[in-house]
This record gives sequence, structure tokens and C-alpha cells, in this order.
Amino acid sequence: MSTYEPDVGDLVFDEASRRVGEAMGHEGPYWQLRPVGGGREWDAQGPLRPPTDAERLSAGVAMANARSRGEL
Repeated sequence: MSTYEPDVGDLVFDEASRRVGEAMGHEGPYWQLRPVGGGREWDAQGPLRPPTDAERLSAGVAMANARSRGEL
């Protein structure tokens, strides 16, 4: 079984939280991910993989919606 190892700055999909985030770094077995467009980081506890095109698009739309509501 191969394990996906992202580079810092890559967009990844966290299987445990079902969220797309930007890889900010890692400490031990945990990767710190930040939501697309900024926000509070979280520790990815599940397996990571590259996001699908649909997941990338969904994350971008969520960021645009948050910006239009003044949340970003």
C-alpha cells in the first residue's frame, strides 16, 4: 500500500474530515491543513489524497461564498 505524501502548499483532501485544505506542514504523523482561502488550520488525522476536480471546485465556491458574506 502506498501512502500519499503531499508537498507543502499542495491542495489535499482529508478523508477523515472530508475537507479540502492546503498542506502547511507536518509534525510527526499529522499534517496541518488550512482551508482554501485561509482560516484556522486543523490537524489531518485521516489519510490524505489529491482532491478531485469537483472537490477543488467545491472548495473554491465555498471560499467565494464566504468572501461575498464578508467572512474573509
